[in-house]
Amino acid sequence: MVLMRLQRVLSEAGISSRRGGEDLIRAGRVSVNGEIIRELGFKADPNRDHIRVDGRPIPRTTSKVYYLLYKPRGVITSLKDPQGRPTVRDLIPRIKAKVFSVGRLDYDAEGLLLLTNDGEVAMRLAHPRYGVSRTYLVKIRGALTAEEMGRLEKGIMLDDGMSPPLKVAPGKRLAENSWLRVTLREGRNRVIKRTFEAIRHPVLRLKRIGFASLTLRGLRPGDYRSLTSKEIERLRGWG
Repeated sequence: MVLMRLQRVLSEAGISSRRGGEDLIRAGRVSVNGEIIRELGFKADPNRDHIRVDGRPIPRTTSKVYYLLYKPRGVITSLKDPQGRPTVRDLIPRIKAKVFSVGRLDYDAEGLLLLTNDGEVAMRLAHPRYGVSRTYLVKIRGALTAEEMGRLEKGIMLDDGMSPPLKVAPGKRLAENSWLRVTLREGRNRVIKRTFEAIRHPVLRLKRIGFASLTLRGLRPGDYRSLTSKEIERLRGWG
């Protein structure tokens, strides 16, 4: 008998990320042997127990898939949107596997998005504990002073605590705005936008160009491709 936490079972079955699995459990959408489970510490044997989500049995095994997508602006990262806006799913009609995104990009942001059904890899890449790098091109209003760059590198107090240290490299300077290359190792919700707003340099445009060992090289907005075996091996080595 092999017992695993239920959220891990769901992630390895390609149902969701571990964090998404926790949400499913809390919502009472997961049952084991006919009993609804709401306890996050509950363990099950995926080979013996009958595990269902929304009444449907989860697959016993599933092939792992990995795709790199260039998400355009004006597209929701989620696979469904109750407001009827374009979603990532609209961009990947040929992908039949049930995938989820690793990390998010806002509706008005663009750039690199990793799609997979490998919950273990997704957890390692997304969890702050592993410090996986994310690199962005960021257009801000105005220009940073040396003092402001120093504050960004140390962290700035936000509503939910200190911002992660930002490694900032100046880019092209425009008449009223400027471009920056920003690298950080924590993917907290809207943290780049909130950090720059805190120092009165609101973000005008945001583009993720790097995540872990992946880049956007060769892709245009809306394009996607499978990861190579070498890229997958490198991702599994992170953390």
